Amino acid sequence: MSEIAQLDKKPKLSLSQIINMSVGFFGIQFGWDLQRANMGPIYEHLHANADEIPLLFLAAPLTGLIVQPIIGYMSDRTWHPKFGRRRPYFLIGAIFSTIALIFMPHSSVLWMAAGLLWIMDVFGNVAMEPFRAFVADKLNEDQRTQGFVMQSLMIGLGGSIASALPWIMTNWLHFSDTAASGIIPDNVKWSFYIGAFFFFGAVLYTVLTSKEYPPADLGYREKVKKSNSGFGAGIKEIFHAIANMPKRMKILSLVQFFTWPGLFLMWFFYNTAVARNIFHATSETDPLYGQGTSFGGLTLAFYNVVTFLFAFILPSIARKLGRKLTHSLCLLCGAIGLISVAFVENKYMLYVCMTGVGIAWASILSMPYAMLSGVLPENKVGVYMGIFNFFIVLPEIIASLGFGWIMKNVLNNDRLAAVQIGGVLMIIAAAICYFLIKEKD
Repeated sequence: MSEIAQLDKKPKLSLSQIINMSVGFFGIQFGWDLQRANMGPIYEHLHANADEIPLLFLAAPLTGLIVQPIIGYMSDRTWHPKFGRRRPYFLIGAIFSTIALIFMPHSSVLWMAAGLLWIMDVFGNVAMEPFRAFVADKLNEDQRTQGFVMQSLMIGLGGSIASALPWIMTNWLHFSDTAASGIIPDNVKWSFYIGAFFFFGAVLYTVLTSKEYPPADLGYREKVKKSNSGFGAGIKEIFHAIANMPKRMKILSLVQFFTWPGLFLMWFFYNTAVARNIFHATSETDPLYGQGTSFGGLTLAFYNVVTFLFAFILPSIARKLGRKLTHSLCLLCGAIGLISVAFVENKYMLYVCMTGVGIAWASILSMPYAMLSGVLPENKVGVYMGIFNFFIVLPEIIASLGFGWIMKNVLNNDRLAAVQIGGVLMIIAAAICYFLIKEKD
């Protein structure tokens, strides 16, 4: 039976079933956004300089580069009668990421925080990578955009709560947002504890409520057994897949390569830029620094709220305009939002800037995958989704290794200028998407 025929036989799932299979992404994103909003301030509390921050964020891209294609390859070739193909990886990743989240706010020195971030990112990638393939596994072509958009909705919801947590802990529950040098404030500590609970609980919910289809090919196990001739065979298959990427995947990979640096630079520097450039804090022990980073986290939460809301209408926009035009316009909205941050004088205008970022984020999390999934071989979706992640993490690795020098020698540690550069790169990504992608490749 052909792959297309197998794809067409997949039954249409109900909305509740699509929600159940997406809830786990809520928890995973909760963990990612906690670290994105808080690791920069945590590092500065532990005496890191601004030009050292990019290198300290190297864990996420490097682990993604190594872990995701391997996990994709392994999950393509996994089948358990009870836990299925992708769900074992969801659960293993969630367990170890949860442990790292609990210990992170107890970091007393820089190397400890960086080490825990490595653990959190390794197993966050183990949990996250199969979720993209999960959509392609379970949904037919007509429902895939809805499936990826539902993931965007869950990501927006999880990210909005996670980013706002330190502000909530301070302003609603009265936990302190300041601490002595070398100590992580209580509002951040409790945010990580809550994040650990949601990460594990949400992933466990998806594992327990979602089922997976067994391999359609009855000879699946025998073929896998024959082809599993060791680690070298897996590496060989990954490189073979890279060399034979579909044409649309190559162009989408270039779009991703220019899109994600804009997001990375925002996550590296946005919160500390708000604290220092808009709240005018002089050091990490200044009370204005805690107020600034908490408010910055609140505006990051707002862009996730925008993502959550925009995800409801994104499928209808994509149906009317087409996926590539929709994605290009959304990227431009994000670029405008990032570039305009440097012109803000009233802190509340940051919400306007983050509206554009939220629109872009909803599309970034869904449209590239929706455009990609239809051109991938059905039996290699996991490995190709892992390879696609190369072009997310490679620019972050480049930024982590090289942007510290730019910050110190070119930008004079101007955090807002770094955020603006991210916006310019997002404009380039929008142009590539619009002019080079063909809807019918």
